[in-house]
Amino acid sequence: MDLRPPHFATPAVRPIVNRPPTPPLWTIGDALATYGVDSWAKGFFGVSPQGEVEVYLEQEGERVALSLLEIVNEAQRDGLHAPLLLRFPDLLAARLERLNASFHNAMRRCQYRGRYRGVYPTKVNQQRQVIEQITRCGRRYHFGLEVGSKPELLAALAYLRDPQALLVCNGYKDRQFIDLALSAQQLGMQVILVLEMPGELDLVLERAALRGVTPTLGVRAKLATRHEGRWSRSSGEGSVFGLNTDQILAVVDRLKAAGKLDCLRMLHYHQGSQVPDIGAVRDAAMEASRIYVELAREGASMGFLDIGGGLAVDYDGSHSNTPSSRNYGTLEYASDVVEAVMTVCDEAGQPHPDIVSESGRALTAYYSVLIFNVLEVNRFCAPPAPQTFSGTPHRFLESLRSVAARLTDENTQECYNDAVYYRGELLALFNHGQISLRERAHADHLFRGILSRIQSRLKDLPKGPDSLDPLPDLHDVYYGNFSIFQSLPDSWAIDQWFPIMPIHRLCEKPTQTAIVADITCDCDGRLDQFLVDGRRQAGLPLHPLGIGEDYFLGVFLVGAYQETLGDLHNLLGDPNVVSVHLEEGRTRCLAQSRGDSLAEVLEYVAYDPPQLVDRFRKLVGNATRAGNITTRQADAMVATYRDGLRGDTYFSCSTTLQTGASDSEPRPAGPHSSRSDPADGRPGRYPRPD
Repeated sequence: MDLRPPHFATPAVRPIVNRPPTPPLWTIGDALATYGVDSWAKGFFGVSPQGEVEVYLEQEGERVALSLLEIVNEAQRDGLHAPLLLRFPDLLAARLERLNASFHNAMRRCQYRGRYRGVYPTKVNQQRQVIEQITRCGRRYHFGLEVGSKPELLAALAYLRDPQALLVCNGYKDRQFIDLALSAQQLGMQVILVLEMPGELDLVLERAALRGVTPTLGVRAKLATRHEGRWSRSSGEGSVFGLNTDQILAVVDRLKAAGKLDCLRMLHYHQGSQVPDIGAVRDAAMEASRIYVELAREGASMGFLDIGGGLAVDYDGSHSNTPSSRNYGTLEYASDVVEAVMTVCDEAGQPHPDIVSESGRALTAYYSVLIFNVLEVNRFCAPPAPQTFSGTPHRFLESLRSVAARLTDENTQECYNDAVYYRGELLALFNHGQISLRERAHADHLFRGILSRIQSRLKDLPKGPDSLDPLPDLHDVYYGNFSIFQSLPDSWAIDQWFPIMPIHRLCEKPTQTAIVADITCDCDGRLDQFLVDGRRQAGLPLHPLGIGEDYFLGVFLVGAYQETLGDLHNLLGDPNVVSVHLEEGRTRCLAQSRGDSLAEVLEYVAYDPPQLVDRFRKLVGNATRAGNITTRQADAMVATYRDGLRGDTYFSCSTTLQTGASDSEPRPAGPHSSRSDPADGRPGRYPRPD
């Protein structure tokens, strides 16, 4: 008998078997599924074969893939370090095209006899680049702007150049606001002043009479229809915005008395941002359409129905009726609105109005991505089995040890409940001085071990009990070089969920589970809820840090509200900004803008940087005269202080990663960079109105 191992067998007698290749342990498909990319990215983001997140931009009908890591590395070579806010104007244009196409297709299919007249609500993101892109790319659709304050109105007047585009003026209006709007009308712009308060009408008529202008007016209706999203307080009769039916009729009667009823052209309503349920969208459109036709029957000229905002973004990719998602698509949204308006108007024998929407979140969310590097990791290590306690342990300590010994898949919930109970009793005993610190430490060790084992078992179960979701304390903590309060304020303020994932190393299986903390001195500066494999959980799969290498995470869909709402907690200012777009020949252009310097953020809170230097110099001078430091040391300290004022507010890191792209991979060639003035925007200081 031949006792040699099989690999020494003679080829002539060895049977040849065609076996399928062994599948890899981790694939790009696994990465896409783990982080839910295909669910929330809507075709704008993906993962390359090299394991890097790509953004997909279009030029002349051809899709071009750009690696986010390559963009970050190029910015770092130019001196702009993380955190970085990446802006993609081409995605803004793509969302604008998709929104208009959805309404146009819905109207064509239904043979709707009005037009779609979209406007961008500037409050969602007032950055100049956004307004420029909207007005430039929206001109083919006669896409207009909506404003709700004097600063927004001033910006709109400077950039809206299409005489067929609407300029919808919402919000509270004083004389200066009204005069500016009427001036725009005299210049040939299609301005609609929407009445939000009963007392606004007389002031508008007074200012219009002084200028000899016939104003175009709208009224904002306070609908009874409500929705259940985060901004539900903007809907329903309890909303602080708009006029009830009595007040609307009072406006009609006042206009009739003044012989100005022909000025009333628009009915406006707003359900609030991020409406998750299509049923609420349809119901509101039906109710508003009834009010619209009644105003037409009263003799108002009408012609415009402004459905406001509410078109939601599917942040978590679940396509569900939940606050961070929606149970409909853009085309379904447009179709339901068009059908509701058409049905009511046809029944009433009224012409179909032009439909106006203010879908700012849906336009801008995909436009920006926050990139930050991980500074450090506080790793959670499962404790080893404790040694036997010396001495006579308390009976509750013995009970806790018994829980650890009998833990199985079948009694996980029971053991969890028992462990929490006994640990609580032991803490109470310690606080009353009835057990020692060593007994307390032994109990803590046992408890952490039990929770760690429970967590490991839950990973292997299809679905564990909700009360046994892994606790954040059992995860690693990855400290990111960013401020949640500056760059992701809605995550802190309203528990808004944003997609987050590594932007590279996605060919590797992530072996750690972590929460993410920022560098503020605040316990709220953390991200601890994530969507992983289609399920919400408290930890995000991440990779261990490499020695001497940066590890970058990306937070996506941050283009709506976050830049304006960001605040200066811990005096952490605006991050550096890189705007990426395609030029002719598939060449990417990086327009760069530096974030806030230390001097700038100190000026925000009323410090004068030269005075700070003088005061510090006096402090150093006192130490020099006292003989505590030398003159050379004093000069070095003052120079360091001055240099600090010129630096940015975040950690500076110089490591640049080598990307996985190969020379054979088709990529846009020849990147070019240009710098713009750093004054590209300032942090917001006030809460967002609904």
